[in-house]
Amino acid sequence: MPEMISNTIATTLADAVGRLRDVGADSPELDARVLLRQATGRDDAWLIANPDAEVDATAMGGFAELLERRERREPVSQIVGAREFWSRTFRVTPDVLTPRPDTETLIETVLSRIKDRDAPLRILDLGTGSGCILLTLLAECPNATGLGVDASPAALEVAAANAEALGLSGRAEWQEADWCEGVEGPFDVIVSNPPYIAGYELQHLEPEVRDYEPNLALNGGADGLAAYRRIIPSLKRLGTGQSVIAMEVGMGQARGVAALGRVAGLQIADTDQDIARRVRVITLEPTSKS
Repeated sequence: MPEMISNTIATTLADAVGRLRDVGADSPELDARVLLRQATGRDDAWLIANPDAEVDATAMGGFAELLERRERREPVSQIVGAREFWSRTFRVTPDVLTPRPDTETLIETVLSRIKDRDAPLRILDLGTGSGCILLTLLAECPNATGLGVDASPAALEVAAANAEALGLSGRAEWQEADWCEGVEGPFDVIVSNPPYIAGYELQHLEPEVRDYEPNLALNGGADGLAAYRRIIPSLKRLGTGQSVIAMEVGMGQARGVAALGRVAGLQIADTDQDIARRVRVITLEPTSKS
């Protein structure tokens, strides 16, 4: 392992950035700062304001261990055990998909379509993972209650811990299930960010995703649409006829999902783009509303 040339904030960060750049990390400056923040217990403002401050031996040892993990391309979110989503901090483990900025598009879509955020809504989140989608919606809709469904007991434990940390345990329930099996409606809001990566594409993913995130949350089967085939036929049963139904989709999948919806008596009401201007979220509604 290369030796750190100095123990100041500035030189420690510079050395770490170089090492992370060498292994192909896509945001070496941000990663180095987050890891040093974790090791020192200092915030970004302090690190920026004190570039010549010495990093003590204990913090340096801890930082070296964190940096080595990142050099092996372990995600920063798993190294520090948390990720911010919609301005809230969520616990992250290898059992759940790391919350991503693109999924905030799903939150924006749902909130824009809820007519009254103060209403006593019932929300369903299929494939809840860390619970970030359901818990964010509950936090934004103060009288809502919700059910998070996942096939992974370990993921549900993470989601429950996040609910506790955010003070939302009293309004969130969790159910281990294979998508919609055994789930009883009706729900006013139904959301899902299912696995949508085609199986043959998994080997081409960046190491942070391919080697460290749960296959269950990534693998969408041969064409990436396997989970949608399981979910979409049950949506009318689980909704009210006026429900907000929103799903995240992969690039180029909106047409395929729309076709599945038509068979189930649903049509696309709208599509929303993510920050890269790709269709990220589709909203479904009954073909003929009652």
